[in-house]
Amino acid sequence: MLSGYAFGDAGLDRSDALRGDAAALAGLWPDARVRLLDADGRAAADADGQPLRRSGAQLGGHSSEAIFLGIDPGGQAHYALQAPAGLDVPRWIDLRRAATSWSPTVAGAFAYARGMLHWRARSRHCGACGQRLEFQRGGFVGHCPGCGSDHYPRVDPAVIVAVGDGERLLLGRQPGWVPGRWSVLAGFVEPGETPEQAVAREVHEETGVRVLHCRYLAAQPWPFPGSLMLGYIARGEPALPRLDGELEAARWFTREEVGQALARGEDASTGPIMPSALSIARALVEYWYAEGTPAASPASIG
Repeated sequence: MLSGYAFGDAGLDRSDALRGDAAALAGLWPDARVRLLDADGRAAADADGQPLRRSGAQLGGHSSEAIFLGIDPGGQAHYALQAPAGLDVPRWIDLRRAATSWSPTVAGAFAYARGMLHWRARSRHCGACGQRLEFQRGGFVGHCPGCGSDHYPRVDPAVIVAVGDGERLLLGRQPGWVPGRWSVLAGFVEPGETPEQAVAREVHEETGVRVLHCRYLAAQPWPFPGSLMLGYIARGEPALPRLDGELEAARWFTREEVGQALARGEDASTGPIMPSALSIARALVEYWYAEGTPAASPASIG
């Protein structure tokens, strides 16, 4: 239902059956395409800002630090690897910037690689007994030789929601954003609640507005560092927003204001700036502008 945002398609068959075959993975390594990132999650790029092309053979023997990502439609294997010290890298580029010019599949593959490497870097030791983990199954399982626990890649689910009251759209501003930037509301799902309950809770906590009904639309992997954004459209009560301190500001925007902001782009001199085109937040704003607020429904959110 939503489209146009980044990081949603790595274009790879994740090939779970291969993860347990260490010999097969080592055999794929020499001809593999290796997605290189630094410790800050920036992608290795050439002088023109395009992804740096390196094969496994060019990087040397198969590294235990390499994470198998899958196989592309052409049969080539893809791996993620934190760039070795001393590797000649012309440029390091932030993925949010890169996604504006790279193809969706390339940006998606790097987002996938970034999420895996971030988890790996922060999962060196067992959370149960403290022993150092041994990574297996192509890097997707951290096994503890001490207590036998297995640790798996972590994804943090978050909800992001366009709340309308029938005529207006509720948007907020976080401290530190560039002047004029506004966006839809978002927050993490907490233990013991559904995403729909998280929508209602987060909107009320941040603005005091009560959600009457919400409906799921689409999701976006967000590797900064490892979230899954679950996108919703919702109807809220037309109440005056009240802030709890998390947001710098929140207010209702008319349909005309939203349309003008979408047409204006990044120029804040004459009005608000909508979310960037690579984010699901922008897709939600555009969906609300095209489709409007969903009708009230008796469906439960809690």
